[in-house]
Amino acid sequence: MTKIDDINRRILQELSRDGRVSNIELAERVGLSPSACLRRVQELERSGVIKGYRAVLDPSAMGQGFVAILGVGLSVHSKQSQEAFERAMMAAPQVREVHGVTGTIEYLLRVEVENIASFKTFHTDILGALPQVNSITTYVVVGSPKDERG
Repeated sequence: MTKIDDINRRILQELSRDGRVSNIELAERVGLSPSACLRRVQELERSGVIKGYRAVLDPSAMGQGFVAILGVGLSVHSKQSQEAFERAMMAAPQVREVHGVTGTIEYLLRVEVENIASFKTFHTDILGALPQVNSITTYVVVGSPKDERG
């Protein structure tokens, strides 16, 4: 297991802000030589602390300006029911995140679609058609003053 000391924490913070930063710039920001910085980044990648790099997309720029968080309760609490629900959500391009949670519901979903009509279609024809689904609570996102997903 890789030790997460203050320098590694700073490296991770910088990379989470800008995954395309050059090694030379990153080394400068965290106060290391480029070779020492590269070794640390490679070890963080090798050990699985850094799982990957990706582009952060703007849903509005992609024509998906309607965002909702949904709480979903299942009718049956079996492993088979959960796996079937998760497979269906993995296949639905509207669903950007699926989180299994504890409490009165089983899942939280982040859904991004073009508009309310598109959301209604997803809600009725995809999510509402699943036999595992017992309850759906929808929270329409009206703003995200802090969003550190990457």
